[in-house]
Amino acid sequence: MTVADAGTLLFVTAAATALMGTAVTVVAYRGSRRNDSRTMRYLAAGIALVAVAPFCISYGVAPLAGLGDATTLLAVLCTHIAGLLALIYSLDGV
Repeated sequence: MTVADAGTLLFVTAAATALMGTAVTVVAYRGSRRNDSRTMRYLAAGIALVAVAPFCISYGVAPLAGLGDATTLLAVLCTHIAGLLALIYSLDGV
């Protein structure tokens, strides 16, 4: 596999993850609106932060802002942490 092929495969896989994450986020958000559920809103936010935000950061914000690899990785990891915290809150309801 050449470098171009690996990069293309990485982009397609990341885009598919973001699209599926968006679909799940929309379903969770609609459920939160329908049931007026705060925990479902946290679930939707958590899924968006874990599955969608990293793609937006990696392929949108980072190239536009000229961020380096380490800064981009830090931003992605911070969104993962925030998303996991939202998911924990949605499941535990602390």
